[in-house]
Amino acid sequence: MLTLSDISPRSTAWVTPQMLVLALVMLSAPLWLGPVGLYQYLGIEIAIWMVYALGFNLLFGYTGLHSFGHGAYLGVGGYAFGLFQHHVGTSLVGGLAAAILASALAGMIVAAAVSHRRGIYFALLTIAFGQVFWFSAIKLHWLTGGEDGLLNIPRPALDLGVVQVTLSDNLSFYYFTVAVLGLCVVALWRIVNSPFGRILQAIRQNEMRASFIGYEVWRFKFAAFVLSAMFAGLAGGLFAMAQESAYPDVMSLHQSGLIVMMVLVGGGLVSFWGPVLGVVLYFVARDVLGALTETWLLWYGLMFVAMVMFRPEGLAGVLHRLRRRPPSAAQTRPVTSGGA
Repeated sequence: MLTLSDISPRSTAWVTPQMLVLALVMLSAPLWLGPVGLYQYLGIEIAIWMVYALGFNLLFGYTGLHSFGHGAYLGVGGYAFGLFQHHVGTSLVGGLAAAILASALAGMIVAAAVSHRRGIYFALLTIAFGQVFWFSAIKLHWLTGGEDGLLNIPRPALDLGVVQVTLSDNLSFYYFTVAVLGLCVVALWRIVNSPFGRILQAIRQNEMRASFIGYEVWRFKFAAFVLSAMFAGLAGGLFAMAQESAYPDVMSLHQSGLIVMMVLVGGGLVSFWGPVLGVVLYFVARDVLGALTETWLLWYGLMFVAMVMFRPEGLAGVLHRLRRRPPSAAQTRPVTSGGA
């Protein structure tokens, strides 16, 4: 099976061709989403979940840590954004900062308990903590609104100093979300191609060997977990803005499992761009297959099973193999002139 080292080159560039392609597709999406039968809000969902998936893959794909309760930090970010707007003040920057900080704090609490664990014990603890956050969001009705959720969360305007850009309509909010996605992509690209990112990959390949050569592995696992939670919190804040509400459902085990499926199907274990492909495939499958049958999730699940069994490297790995496929004999046969 391919690995991240096989596909993701070591790069010192801040901007890559893949980033430019992603920017072109996302910036032009409002022009072609409608004509192909999709809708504007789908672009907002995809952009937000790309932020979430790329941050999750820092932990899952690059560090090799299986967090199956990661929806907790998406939900914490959403609630923190909403509570800031209701009880502190209507502020875009303040709300998103609150979402990131609250998720970082939640991530620190969990990371302190799980960063010394490995394998199945690490995974089970992340599930347990995720369920604690989900259950708390339901029961703390006075704070979170319980099962009804936190409603009437405003979309604050983007204050650029000399001018304020309203984000109340979906088009302007979409472009704001794409701008945040671009910043996250650049930041994560620099992280995974830094010495810190190399150590995370060393931990994924052999945690014990990494500790033997002198790295305090638990500290790097702790840092990766908190960073991943912060990106999830940012995505949660954006999601609360998009829905103008925050619900405990995003913290459930089911929702936490979806992000794992997206990253695996897209090829996050072998490519930085795998989560992007996985998110697009999931949401397009949800809307296209969902228009054809109510059992669309069954077919998506069967596709996931087939991908894991026969192409565990995911879409990114498949595309990489196709691009590197050696030319056929007919293509490599030398051309000879005819005639006697």
